[in-house]
Amino acid sequence: MTAITVGPRPRDLDPVRRATLERRVRWVVGATISYNVIEAVVAITAGRIASSSALIAFGLDSIVEVLSAAAVAWQFAAPDPHRRERTAMRVIAISFFGLALFVTVDAVRTLLGAGTADHSTVGIVLAAISLLVMPGLSWFERRTGRELGSASAVADSKQTMLCTYLSAVLLIGLLLNSTLGWTWADPVAAVVIAAVAVREGIEAWRGDACCAPPHPLAAGSTTQESDSCCAGGVCHSG
Repeated sequence: MTAITVGPRPRDLDPVRRATLERRVRWVVGATISYNVIEAVVAITAGRIASSSALIAFGLDSIVEVLSAAAVAWQFAAPDPHRRERTAMRVIAISFFGLALFVTVDAVRTLLGAGTADHSTVGIVLAAISLLVMPGLSWFERRTGRELGSASAVADSKQTMLCTYLSAVLLIGLLLNSTLGWTWADPVAAVVIAAVAVREGIEAWRGDACCAPPHPLAAGSTTQESDSCCAGGVCHSG
């Protein structure tokens, strides 16, 4: 694994540009927190009404997403956000692990026949709306975080994208349960998502996140954004 310095370090950015990017991060984090609070309330309420463990787990995921976004908000509330980077990354990592635990436990309970869910129109609509909202928030925060050189912002954007995947899992599971009675579809897919969450959590704990665009002169790089992992401003290829 070869270390390659790419992109500007946070303190190397033009002060005006850096301030603009930090405002963008605060905005997208605030929007993410607001949406997920509403999503959590609706999902957990609908899940209890329909006895849907998948909906309740989705609501718990929203709470975890709020925790992750709040960590980034806390970081960028400081005069020098870079000093809080590592702590924010650790909180995001723990939120990934918590999400994986919630989803796995719920999936296993469902597979063991803990109960069957009733049809939930509210749940289906909520999952569909999340599929439309979450990708945009994730893309915006990821792009901003890369330019800013913030591993925590990019890690939080991955958390938001993971919420998108869970929205798709929830929607498919609710639809299959409602139309075909396939109660096993949702928990099986949820276990796969949980495995992805564990991987992302490990990367966040180590401080690895795609946080800057590749340098145009770096060997093997292209003009497109890469998925190199960045820790402390040094990206690692391979």
